[in-house]
Amino acid sequence: MVGFPGSYDPADVTFLMKPVALAPTDVDTKERLIQSGRRHYSEMLSAESLPDPIYIELYQAALARNGMRLAADVAGLALALAERAGPGREVVIVSLARAGTPIGALLARALRRQGRSAPHYSVSIIRDRGIDRVALEHIASRHDPKDIVFVDGWTGKGAISTELQACLADRPFGVAPFLTVIADPAGRADLAATEDDYLIASGLLNSIVSGLVSRSILNDTVVGPGDFHACVTYPQFAAHDVTRAFVETIDALATEVVPTRDPRDDAQRAETSAACDALVGTLMARLNIADRNRVKPGIAEATRAVLRRIPDRLFVRDPADPDVAHLIHLAGGRGVPVDRLDPDCRFRAVAIIKSLGSE
Repeated sequence: MVGFPGSYDPADVTFLMKPVALAPTDVDTKERLIQSGRRHYSEMLSAESLPDPIYIELYQAALARNGMRLAADVAGLALALAERAGPGREVVIVSLARAGTPIGALLARALRRQGRSAPHYSVSIIRDRGIDRVALEHIASRHDPKDIVFVDGWTGKGAISTELQACLADRPFGVAPFLTVIADPAGRADLAATEDDYLIASGLLNSIVSGLVSRSILNDTVVGPGDFHACVTYPQFAAHDVTRAFVETIDALATEVVPTRDPRDDAQRAETSAACDALVGTLMARLNIADRNRVKPGIAEATRAVLRRIPDRLFVRDPADPDVAHLIHLAGGRGVPVDRLDPDCRFRAVAIIKSLGSE
């Protein structure tokens, strides 16, 4: 059992996942199966398609507009992780596939520039199913578990951070659930660069910015005892792949910036978390939603919802905000109504998944 780098530079990451072939499930069928409870989302995968030229232009614009900010955030997190580890210790980055992988690759590079050993693995974690313990054991057997930190791109409602805390509550293999993210508008990460819900360019795209690798799959037809969680790879998209270009662009900027620090204390994190829960609760009551999983707050989570699910409506704080331009574009293409959030809302965007009658 060995890992693989996807389309990343092999020095940047090792995916501890099992590449498999899996017949795609169309989006409508997948949504009905998920909402009815007959199948878990991780058991299925819809076919992935390439974005249209306008959307790629919006990605490039986001990269140019927010690239320096992301680079500063990466540099600051790398500095904080090195200080947390202590003199001479390595920092073992375990990114949560897929969104965490580009950020993990950037953090590993930044840490190595500081003279740190920073191996980087990407593993699967699945809401309601937990983290891949086979992959975790693989890592813990090769490194001191105290040196492991988990990395994701952002938080939405905090579902993955909650999952991480729950599935590592017993400290398997001596591993603690310390989570680092770039943007933490949910107030659920242990370490973050910011609580601002800003657009991280890698959050706009699927596999073509994530090593040509799908999100993780946990289906007993392809994952057996002792296997890593599975994924599908997309070599057919190689000509459109921007994985390495994204990492190289942000990494070059990170050598030029002044690192920023996580300014929060526990009280501020708790306040942010409570505000996130209040927003979700308000929208659920207003729209008569019983299933919390249908509410997807945050730019990146809303993007995922509009790209991969059946969205019912999109809320944005400011339709003129360039950080939500891609969402307005996607919503227009799919006929999804766009409404306004309160101007004081912490989130710039929220997507609502359409109910297919299971509530």
